[in-house]
Amino acid sequence: MRLGKVVGTVVATQKSASLVGGKLLVVQDVDALTMQLKDSYTVAYDTVGVGAAEGEIVLTVGGSSARLTDTTADKPIDTAIIAIIDHVEVHGKQVFP
Repeated sequence: MRLGKVVGTVVATQKSASLVGGKLLVVQDVDALTMQLKDSYTVAYDTVGVGAAEGEIVLTVGGSSARLTDTTADKPIDTAIIAIIDHVEVHGKQVFP
């Protein structure tokens, strides 16, 4: 699992039929200890019911784990957003928000 910040959206009018109705978001990786943005990005399928919005910190999973949610089973995805983060605590210290 990885922490990331939603920084954009991806719109594709032509895509696999199994992805129709889903939301694709650009997620920038975040260092879990410092909450600093990294210089790496991924496109993730949003599985959170209310939907993640730009600027939110999210939890993502990749690989086969990304296809284990109710909304991603049998979909051709490699990364999924599975949570919107409220706060992060590391070594007893709250680092986010």
